[in-house]
Amino acid sequence: MLKRNTSYFCILLMTFLLVVTDVMADDHYWIVANPDVNESSISKNFLRAIFSMRVRTWPNGVIIKVFVLPDDHKLHHEFSKEKLSLFPYQLRQSWDRLVFSGTGQAPTTVSSNDEMLNRIMNTPGAIGYLETIYVNDEVHVLEIK
Repeated sequence: MLKRNTSYFCILLMTFLLVVTDVMADDHYWIVANPDVNESSISKNFLRAIFSMRVRTWPNGVIIKVFVLPDDHKLHHEFSKEKLSLFPYQLRQSWDRLVFSGTGQAPTTVSSNDEMLNRIMNTPGAIGYLETIYVNDEVHVLEIK
């Protein structure tokens, strides 16, 4: 009887850990914007258009300033694949096309989460992504629908 209860307990514990790990994995970073951005949620397609530099203004007319981490940064890879459904090299290719054709510009690359936080807090219309531990009340978290 004890062996059966122990096995049951182990199964419950493993299930709990899998659920908690899965939830935490989804919440280790957030899409954040400057507090002057009026949006509380945006669609995944709109997010992709913003980071592909195809959309240049928020619906209220404020110019969007996009900030990203370096191409080889782990968080940039996760963000690109999970939220944009693109590989980082695909983003880079689209940005390079805009720059070299003279039809647009690439987002501003920052070196760290600290710099990302500082730039988003101080740049009207700014958007980026931050590890959860860096998010504070001075940035606006956007929900992705």
